Amino acid sequence: MGEDQETFLNGLQGIFPVGLDSESRGYQTATILGEKIFVIGGSDEGSNLSIGIRIFDKSTGKWDVPTVLGIKPTACKAHSAVLLNKERILILKRNSTPDDCAWFLEVDTPFVREQKKTLETEVVAWSKGVKGEGPKPIVISGPSGVGKGTLISKLMKEYPSTFGFSVSHTTRAPREKEKDGVHYHFTERSVMEKAIQEGKFLEFASVHGNLYGTSIEAVEVVTDAGKRCILDIDVQGARSVRASSLEAIFIFICPPSFEELEQRLRARGTETEEQIQKRLRNARVELEQGKSPGLFDHILINDDLEACYENLKKLLGLDESMETLYQSSPKTLELPIDHLVSEVDQKVLIECETPEIGKTSKSLFILDVSSIKGGAPGRTRGLKSYAIDPFADGFNGIKQLQNPVY
Repeated sequence: MGEDQETFLNGLQGIFPVGLDSESRGYQTATILGEKIFVIGGSDEGSNLSIGIRIFDKSTGKWDVPTVLGIKPTACKAHSAVLLNKERILILKRNSTPDDCAWFLEVDTPFVREQKKTLETEVVAWSKGVKGEGPKPIVISGPSGVGKGTLISKLMKEYPSTFGFSVSHTTRAPREKEKDGVHYHFTERSVMEKAIQEGKFLEFASVHGNLYGTSIEAVEVVTDAGKRCILDIDVQGARSVRASSLEAIFIFICPPSFEELEQRLRARGTETEEQIQKRLRNARVELEQGKSPGLFDHILINDDLEACYENLKKLLGLDESMETLYQSSPKTLELPIDHLVSEVDQKVLIECETPEIGKTSKSLFILDVSSIKGGAPGRTRGLKSYAIDPFADGFNGIKQLQNPVY
């Protein structure tokens, strides 16, 4: 261990960041979790600035640069760091816009532990913190010919401001008039395979030699816009979504009978007998898997289309007056520029000083993280914040954990 690194570690008191080592530039904070110290700070990556992560293992005296998953935050002048539940570190960026100030670095969540096993290396993962819950996505599955596409089209037509589709990824080349980011996110196979390995996709499949899939970020973008994202995927895809950190409502559409489903497929007159038989074989499997305990929250039988559609609307809490139910998007925490951070019982105290003519004004805010949900590689939702009286004594005994480092 180098002299500069030894000085840095000797200077640590509790989890207060007080120094730099010879390999870093700018600012950094240090958070201790067991035998590991997570050092978070500015770093240069070519022409792009990002918040770098390194881990010091006290038991071995060695530094490690982990694999970093999730969407990374951009660099900032300084930040505060608070360890929560020994699973994740809350990062509050200084001098950032309201929609970019609260982030979580996951260090020991179930997602991170699973990725450590898969990648066989040290892993951490970023997730943006968002105030409020946001509308839950809807996963709709069912065998081919059951009418789920028609039901979804009716929802989209009647409630255009309430629902939205995520833009899927594919490795195939764009066709004429197809636009990247509109029809698909067109990507290289190696890039998509790496993202799949890193757990960034909810579901994916190989079709005619090309990969297709739904990324968590694509769904989160729709949710950020205040819309409910509809995912029309097969049962296997639904199982993958259920296993992810994304919270969704799972609905399975059934035919009144297998014989009725076969009649509907044949009535379309668009497929050969061989194609019909293949769809029927797949339908038997999907109908059986659709009954799997804990997979689907609701099962609807599409005996009569209009009746089934009305039942679907009731499940989703919709009526004729609710076209703009989710039009308002969830807001992120509005954090003042200058702040100190403390924490107690799942509540983070943010102390802000605002210079005024002839004096300094102090404000106190509470960030409640007791109800956060989701996480990497998507969003961490459920943040709550409110102002409190700086002269109240209800927060006596709060222990300051970490200050911004300049």
